[in-house]
Amino acid sequence: MLKKKVTVIGSINMDLVTTTRVRPDVGETVLGETFSTIPGGKGANQAVAAARLGADVTLIGCVGNDLFGQQLRQHLQHENITFCEVAKQTNKHTGIASITISDHDNSIIVVPGANAEVTEEAIKPYVKVIAESDMILMQLEIPIHTVEHVIRVASRSNVPVIVNPAPFQMLSNDVMEKVAYLTPNEHEEKRLKNQGDFKEKLIVTKGSEGATVWKNGDSVNIPSYKVEVLDTTGAGDAFNGAMAVALSEGKELIEACQFANAVGALAVTKLGAQNGMPTKKEVEHFLIDRKRREDTK
Repeated sequence: MLKKKVTVIGSINMDLVTTTRVRPDVGETVLGETFSTIPGGKGANQAVAAARLGADVTLIGCVGNDLFGQQLRQHLQHENITFCEVAKQTNKHTGIASITISDHDNSIIVVPGANAEVTEEAIKPYVKVIAESDMILMQLEIPIHTVEHVIRVASRSNVPVIVNPAPFQMLSNDVMEKVAYLTPNEHEEKRLKNQGDFKEKLIVTKGSEGATVWKNGDSVNIPSYKVEVLDTTGAGDAFNGAMAVALSEGKELIEACQFANAVGALAVTKLGAQNGMPTKKEVEHFLIDRKRREDTK
């Protein structure tokens, strides 16, 4: 089967990850256990997830002309992702995310840096890339006006768009009508309810409780897979990258969610967002093993 063309437009960061037994209170200093620099950013995370699952992935975004930027360019090339860099001469630093991991959960501070260069004007040279895609995947770590512009451009070419509304910002109703799927978590879904009834577009991620979709007005919960959790960073990005691949390949919504839940489950068993993204073969083996276990119960 020909690889499906998934285009991700979004953020590229370097994650600065600290693990600690004790999360510090305000004004408190504690000793950490480990520190790592790991490629991240919701856009890049989702692009890596989709590429490892077998899609032909293009990532449109921006990094700085600093050491982190050099490392991230090399990393994307290693992951077989076509990187369309929108502003090669930017004076802004590469985006970073400062992540603290404690008790199997995380706290994150994001400093966008060069991600702010992903503007409507900067996207213009890549309109053809967008139009020739099988699926567009976006998040909200780049300027919101760019996200809305891309949705309109994709709509004119009948290219479906998945929007992961994180970190949460309001999209215009006009744009919401053009989106194929929205993938909020439970907190983001509550804020979307203030904007209108878009239930049939929603795929709500609920962490260990799986995901919920709506069919013919009724909610359907797709349960998660129980695994030993090491790091939840990037679990939602793994899910979104998997949804983009599964839906572009023609999988029915519930089947696509089951596949994405498996990808998300495997992702949290390793440290680091992109490090944890599984390959298609790993997911297939995981699903076969789980089915075998269920059949022998």
